[in-house]
Amino acid sequence: MSLAETLRIHQPYPDIFAYYDGRIEGKRLHSDKPNWLDDGAYSLGVASYAIVSGTDALVYDTHISVDHAKAIRAHLEGLGVTAIKVVMSHWHTDHVAGNGGFADCPILANWLSLETLQAKRQVLEAKDPPINPVVMPTETFEGETVLEVGDITVRLMQFDIHSADGTVLLLPHLGVLLAGDTLEDTVTYISEPENTQQHIAELERLAKLDFVRILPNHGDEQVIASGGYPPSLVTATRDYLTRLLARLDDPDLDQESLESFIAPELAAGTLTYFAPYEAVHSQNIAVLKGAPADE
Repeated sequence: MSLAETLRIHQPYPDIFAYYDGRIEGKRLHSDKPNWLDDGAYSLGVASYAIVSGTDALVYDTHISVDHAKAIRAHLEGLGVTAIKVVMSHWHTDHVAGNGGFADCPILANWLSLETLQAKRQVLEAKDPPINPVVMPTETFEGETVLEVGDITVRLMQFDIHSADGTVLLLPHLGVLLAGDTLEDTVTYISEPENTQQHIAELERLAKLDFVRILPNHGDEQVIASGGYPPSLVTATRDYLTRLLARLDDPDLDQESLESFIAPELAAGTLTYFAPYEAVHSQNIAVLKGAPADE
């Protein structure tokens, strides 16, 4: 049985395919025991993307398993794609687990992603399920670079949001931002709590880019399938982090639900509530108060 049996393929734009899996109540892929694949990715819903122009494709993240990577590759080859380049959004498990399915393709990441993957190789190999082998980027950039995918120009930019090695993609011809984990709906996952103020500042920088829609790697499937989120997702993410920091000393913070905490954003329609993010919110509070963050 393929781990990708529940993968759904959407086409939010003529040039972009979204490969979405998860958010299926009661369904687990790997184990009944806590593990990164089921609890950190599949339960919340996860997407990776491909930008296609003629026989060229850029794959933005290789998904949560080699099976998923193979399914993505088979779909692209079925469209007539003969040249694939991979771009990594960052080094975390659910974004690099499928790299083995594209090991014969160029894999591009910012320099910090490569450096971090090299440092975390043994951590990733020891995960449940293990990522083994950890397939490294073959090319790196720093800061910003531009790729041509057939007739499409893609800007790659480095941002320190969620993870210090974040890379986002901007498609100027569509005004679409592929955001990786820099933005997430219902709320961002705080993996580097010591850098939260920097993440807030970087969200301000991200908001200044010229885009009209956002495709994140974690979010509501139907929103993604129908073209993505408005720019207000950036503001909502910034406000969530700012509010968390401002209320860390509030003795009632631990008892308040996420649904209550983000009530202004839910009322404004800038975030959508998905109950499994209550656990993410609780973990965010814990790591900001000094609990160890998951690697």
